[in-house]
Amino acid sequence: MGYLFFSAVVTLALVSSGCCKDTPVQRAGSEFNFRKYSSVINVTNGEQFGRWTWPEMCPDTYFAVGFSIRVESNQYGLDDTALNGVRLICARGGDRSFLYSIESDVGFYGQWSQVQYCPQGVLVSFQLRVEPHQGLFGDDTAANNIRFRCSSNPMLEGPGRSWGEYGSWSHSCPQGGICGIESKMESYQLGLDDSTLNDLRFYCCDPPQQVRGETKYDDS
Repeated sequence: MGYLFFSAVVTLALVSSGCCKDTPVQRAGSEFNFRKYSSVINVTNGEQFGRWTWPEMCPDTYFAVGFSIRVESNQYGLDDTALNGVRLICARGGDRSFLYSIESDVGFYGQWSQVQYCPQGVLVSFQLRVEPHQGLFGDDTAANNIRFRCSSNPMLEGPGRSWGEYGSWSHSCPQGGICGIESKMESYQLGLDDSTLNDLRFYCCDPPQQVRGETKYDDS
């Protein structure tokens, strides 16, 4: 599928979490892919089509605190693709005055939803809604929606499609939280059946060091 590039700085819509309407968000891209991670979390119900693309990572000391999804509306008998991409919003500690976005590979269809934020804390686990393979003459949509759990315990669900079922929750990040994303994508099928996003996995990073009761950020 076509890959959508965005300007370096964009403005997010106001959401119920109370984040500032005009908070600047910079697209991280692959600039921070050297960041060390502690573990990877995944689910068991991802679909079979496509390939794993590339990871994108939040900057050092930043963690995912919110997300948005790109989803195609019901095509009513034409080819449906449902979930086309997931974008994570990264913040540093409790400071949400400047944010980064990461998204790995993204399909061409649909629109981005408003961002949903954890009221406190960071994203630590996820659950994927997937429609199983529909057979030779069926319309495959694969991944349809996603849920995240925050370290402060609220569960956030995207405004995706309702086909398929949610599988089991992933493991939770043992420490810290989600700091990176990688997508399994089926490329554009030239007019045949497109399923686009099939599976996701997320990278966990440890929290910054605590020194004498204060958080130590290493900016070297």
